[in-house]
Amino acid sequence: MLTATATATATATQPPLPKLHMGQSVTPMAYVRAMGLALTQAGIGLETWLEKSQITPHAFATVDATITAAQMEVASEWAMRALDDEALGWFERPLPWGSYGMLARASMGAANLGVAMRRWCRHHGLLTRAASLQVMDGGDDLDPGTVAICLHDKGVNPALQEFCHVTLLRNLLGFASWAVDSRLSLHSASFAFAEPAHASAYAVLFPCGVRFNAPHTRMVLARAYLQLPLRRDEAATNAMLQRALPLTVRHYRRDRLLVQQVQQLLHNHGRALTAQAAADQLNMATRSLFRQLRDEGATWQQLKTQHAMTLAQQALLSHDWPIKQVARHCGFDNEKSFIRAFKQHTGQAPHAFRSRTAP
Repeated sequence: MLTATATATATATQPPLPKLHMGQSVTPMAYVRAMGLALTQAGIGLETWLEKSQITPHAFATVDATITAAQMEVASEWAMRALDDEALGWFERPLPWGSYGMLARASMGAANLGVAMRRWCRHHGLLTRAASLQVMDGGDDLDPGTVAICLHDKGVNPALQEFCHVTLLRNLLGFASWAVDSRLSLHSASFAFAEPAHASAYAVLFPCGVRFNAPHTRMVLARAYLQLPLRRDEAATNAMLQRALPLTVRHYRRDRLLVQQVQQLLHNHGRALTAQAAADQLNMATRSLFRQLRDEGATWQQLKTQHAMTLAQQALLSHDWPIKQVARHCGFDNEKSFIRAFKQHTGQAPHAFRSRTAP
């Protein structure tokens, strides 16, 4: 559901695009159709909703269609208000408008982000029995220095499962990023459902290693994040809740943490970027770079590998290159080391990943 938006500029020979169509169109129409299903089941017609969201009936019916973040915001709010259900039909009962605002208020005033996130998860259990959230610290399948936010599905509407799981994780991640005023980097994300036809969108929705058909839906992040202090007061919370949907629909833009600054450098310069070059661009010593990354629960090599795996997944989804070419594209010297790293990061070999996402 979350999308990264970029401002588009109309050419001199073309009329400006309608406001809702500005930016990247990457949010899967499948999520819009999930909302449409909830509206239809409630006996609410779709014509006005689609018109307000600037979505044509043809686009709505097109399997691989996408929309912008602005369209998703409008579509989500209209549907939530029409249904008086912020859960959009996922659970055994509707969640009236303001339910997730209550979670946000209940989570503020915490000593640190870890306490705030645990409060969010605990209070979410008061809203529904169909899905619970839990902060898992430790476990044989977690890397040292990481924690997992786990979603336990106990009865989500099966027709809306993917939309629900993605949004619940994005809700909590968006709130957490806002609370500490910095985008939080994920180590990985996994989902307890089959790989969807629009799997390529997950490179934007969750810019990290992604797995499907996993035992549990969860996102993994650095344990050090849990010690970050909250940087928002009651006035800021009140202002945010006047328009909270962007926290779910869009990536949090502010990159206050060093991890995000390094990730941006890797995005700009590629895997060939050295630690020394990154430190020079950040006006700091290499030793300080390593130390501050460690304090944020990351390492230089980990970030380079994460960047390479994101490139690899995008290449496998969008090109029919041989695996050797994908490996070179991601900065690996040989195919074997790439396959080993990819399998360790995603839980499956590149060939398997590609074949399961092929139309």
